Amino acid sequence: MNKLRRGFIQIIIALTIISLVDFGATTAQEIPNEDIHVPTAAYRWLDVMLEASAREVERIGARPTILSRQMGITVTAMYDAWAAYDGKAVGTMLGGKLRRPTGERTNENKEKAIAYAMFRSCLDQFPDFEEYLNGEMQKMGYDPMEKSEDLTTPSGIGNHVARILIEYRHHDGANQLGDEQGSIGQPYSDYTMYRPVNPNDKIIDPDRWQRIPFAKKDGGSFYPDFLTPHWYRVKPFALESGDQFRPGPPPFYGSEQLKKEVDECIELNASLNPEEKAIVEFMRDGPRSTAQSGHWLKFSQVVSRRDKNNLDTDVKLFFAIGNIEMDAFIASWDSKRYYDSSRPWSLVRYYYMGKMIKGWAGPGKGVLDIPAEKWHPYSPVTFRTPPFPGYVSGHSCASGAAAEMLKLFTGSDKCRFVEHRHAGEITEEGFSCLEMQQLDGRPLSEIVGDEHASCDIILPIPTFSGAAEMAGISRVMGGYHIQADNVAGLKLGRDVAKFSWPKYQKYFNGTATIEHGLGNSWDNPTR
Repeated sequence: MNKLRRGFIQIIIALTIISLVDFGATTAQEIPNEDIHVPTAAYRWLDVMLEASAREVERIGARPTILSRQMGITVTAMYDAWAAYDGKAVGTMLGGKLRRPTGERTNENKEKAIAYAMFRSCLDQFPDFEEYLNGEMQKMGYDPMEKSEDLTTPSGIGNHVARILIEYRHHDGANQLGDEQGSIGQPYSDYTMYRPVNPNDKIIDPDRWQRIPFAKKDGGSFYPDFLTPHWYRVKPFALESGDQFRPGPPPFYGSEQLKKEVDECIELNASLNPEEKAIVEFMRDGPRSTAQSGHWLKFSQVVSRRDKNNLDTDVKLFFAIGNIEMDAFIASWDSKRYYDSSRPWSLVRYYYMGKMIKGWAGPGKGVLDIPAEKWHPYSPVTFRTPPFPGYVSGHSCASGAAAEMLKLFTGSDKCRFVEHRHAGEITEEGFSCLEMQQLDGRPLSEIVGDEHASCDIILPIPTFSGAAEMAGISRVMGGYHIQADNVAGLKLGRDVAKFSWPKYQKYFNGTATIEHGLGNSWDNPTR
């Protein structure tokens, strides 16, 4: 890899540390005076939804597109229920038609309406966890069997807005019910007849995506299909269409740029230090990952604690972040489907077939000379590389969008967070830092000295933009993407947020025009 580019990556990390000194960062666990922060009802219900989504990932695996929509729907139901008890804001489905008299606009009524809206929408999105959701309702003092839609009551409003939103979203192109023409009848299944150009065992076109083998926990392997290749057809919240900001093409095989970026992936893979491994794992999330949508909603919760948000602000913040993530995934999937581009896994093998290269040799083995056919991202064998095309990076797009939205919403780019990690805890569990950082069988202590052999890492995150940059570069360092995927993804996400923010403001100040629900009057794409 070009030394200048590696130096640039190190500069990003160094500037983050310098910014930490300048701004005086705090952690999610060390927000000043956090002991006096009382979570709002919106915050508590976001916790419930995120727990349900984590259980969903444990049950069926990470599905970032689906998770983003599940989160977007539930926070929209929350917002619509709350808006009925606000003096200015309008709902996304019925505008101001549900607005209650001034005397009823109490926190108690807002909380109750939010509870029923979140409960009903979560039941629809996470039906396997009804018992858990019922229990959370009861803990908060509400009756989960209350199904009235009496619009003079907060429970009725919550139930009503959830129902009409759910009905609207059941046929938004996601195929949640598995009833789209051309699908196989399973929820969220493809109905656009996508087929990969490359077979599993060889590369016909290096510019096109190829299925990648995952190891089964009980032995053997399998080849996951492209996750939700139809997602470009899902109706966005604020965007006019998924292809509205579609980027230009990625670098193609035969270009100098692509070769350099593949070599960069190889170089990074063979030289990850503990800090870089910690960044890769932090942004990849763990076994109970809630994907980037959940990751950034958790960031927004830290903002809530930092700023001591009231209920109204939390509702609007979570609504904005949840929906901008949903739109970012729709936009990034439009690009993935349109370009159908390859991943480093396939490109490294194609460029260096039959040759030896330096690469990460697996948990506790460090870096060795390995055949190109054995090259492996810094990831468990059970999830080698996300099962969908590379361009653009969904992580980068979602992070660019959420970071930009947080900056616009709060009026500042400063976040001043710190993340404490132990490098390798997800990918190389059970191995010491010395074992993880071996090079050609030599322990780290022989290479850099014992004083550098700690895998306890502090990751300062002084700005939202910096967090997005960290998320993006983590995907290149991890070996999941080339730089072009990252750079275009960050820009796409930021473009989505900048375009969308005025629409959110109109909902908040009551000037939004409601035509066919959710702020969009255009029909679902038919391509």
